[in-house]
Amino acid sequence: MRVYIPLLSVILLAPLASATEAPLPTESELHAMTARFAPVEVKVDTSALPANEKLALAKMVEAAKIMDALFYRQVAPLNETYLASLVSDTSPLGRARLHFFHINKGPWSRLDSHRIFVPGVTGHKPPGANFYPADTTRGEIEAWIKTLPADQQTQATGFFTTVRRDAAGKFMLVPYSIEYQPELIEAARLLHEAAAATTQPTLKNFLTLRARAFLTNDYYDSDMAWMELDATIEPTIGPYETYEDEWFNYKAAFEAFITLTDAGETAKLRRFSAELQGLEDKLPIDPKFRRAQLGGLSPIRVVNVVFNSGDGNRGVQTAAFNLPNDERVVAAKGSKRVMLKNYQEAKFANVLVPISKHALAAKDQPLVAFDPFFTHILMHELMHGLGPQEITVGGRKTTVRLELKELNSTLEEAKADISGLWALQQLMDKGVLDKTQERAMYVTFLASTFRTLRFGLTEAHAKGMALQLNWLLDQGAFTVGADGRFAVDFAKVKPGVASLTTEIMTLQATGDYARGKALMEKFVVIRPEVKVMLARLNDVPVDIEPHFATEM
Repeated sequence: MRVYIPLLSVILLAPLASATEAPLPTESELHAMTARFAPVEVKVDTSALPANEKLALAKMVEAAKIMDALFYRQVAPLNETYLASLVSDTSPLGRARLHFFHINKGPWSRLDSHRIFVPGVTGHKPPGANFYPADTTRGEIEAWIKTLPADQQTQATGFFTTVRRDAAGKFMLVPYSIEYQPELIEAARLLHEAAAATTQPTLKNFLTLRARAFLTNDYYDSDMAWMELDATIEPTIGPYETYEDEWFNYKAAFEAFITLTDAGETAKLRRFSAELQGLEDKLPIDPKFRRAQLGGLSPIRVVNVVFNSGDGNRGVQTAAFNLPNDERVVAAKGSKRVMLKNYQEAKFANVLVPISKHALAAKDQPLVAFDPFFTHILMHELMHGLGPQEITVGGRKTTVRLELKELNSTLEEAKADISGLWALQQLMDKGVLDKTQERAMYVTFLASTFRTLRFGLTEAHAKGMALQLNWLLDQGAFTVGADGRFAVDFAKVKPGVASLTTEIMTLQATGDYARGKALMEKFVVIRPEVKVMLARLNDVPVDIEPHFATEM
């Protein structure tokens, strides 16, 4: 039997309180907090791989473990010290803390407004993570960047540098290849060995170039090679997502997804790539904001996870991703969408179905299905590559990411979600998708809003979902019954989805920070009726905790 502490919903939904106010969780509380992550054995059949490819796979997994060590360091300046203090504590409480530390990749509970659960930790989880000096402020960094020459500004706002102090105490840039040199040298060695083992040309090319990137700090060529990767093994390894940098969303965190390609499922989804330009041409925004030509490749891969690490394995698990984030690569080749099928199946069975039985009106519950859940996640990732990317503001060339700063992640996740619904409706109306799945699509999405909100409003996806849910409630697209359960108004949901797609993409296209800030302040909240429903879900897991068991 799983026990869930009644305090959870209060912690999850309240504004961020002082990190020193809440007492450290007891051992029983920690077990309850950990139990929100349903243990799932992750085991993939590798019997079809020849011995040399199994060796390459094993080398990639070893390299991926190094990404874990690097991510621990990136989360906070003293994160490794906190971890070391727990490793030596063999008491039952110490073991419980260590287990939860590994889930969160730090001493702050990501589901509980970063509540501290490790003794000796003071203060909030640093919003600048460990990318900037611990003794500085966001304003000081921002002012310093403005004083730099243009080329140094590009590096300072780029993905692959940290900001440190020199001997005189002045700010300086340090490339990742120097900051994390010992670990990256070892990771590069392992990738070279994996490249030597595989006989698959595109895999060998990517591994070789990614190993070089670890040492040179230039990831462009390896990102381009990753876009062309077509092999039985699909690795994603390196610095990618910027969620940890809550100051600016500038700095990329290390992660890895070592996966096997599901060739059959991948083949089924290739038709979506052919529809992307048509969807871009129909986006419900001013035509001048649409892109006349998308990047050419935009591949889709359906994979099963063998091992993941770093930013790819902390707190709530990723179900799919859309990479790379380098706008130059996206402009040249588009972006790749990777669907983690075994993770999505686990999330659907362990989390979404139980949520639907609590949250949805009885008449809608039978409509919840895996196919629309899977397809919307795919379209979410596809829509990351559509809409405004490189923009012009006040006559200067820039990007949405640079203009919206810390708002970018939340607004981009909301955009991908809501425009994903809009796009699926377009494909159903066109006959590309089965229109009989229309109702199931909206109902399954409604159930999934509660799944995502439970990540906590310190997380970009959850904040984006709060924005969407409240907008659609105000539009009458979603309704709340007398029993507190939620339902879809099928006459109002389509215009509601289109209107929010227009709003978000327009403020992205114009780089309108103030408009984005106002939108988030109004809609990124937990309303009373939603809070009541979330409190009813305390006996449902929030997400999964993978246990890797693949034989290699």
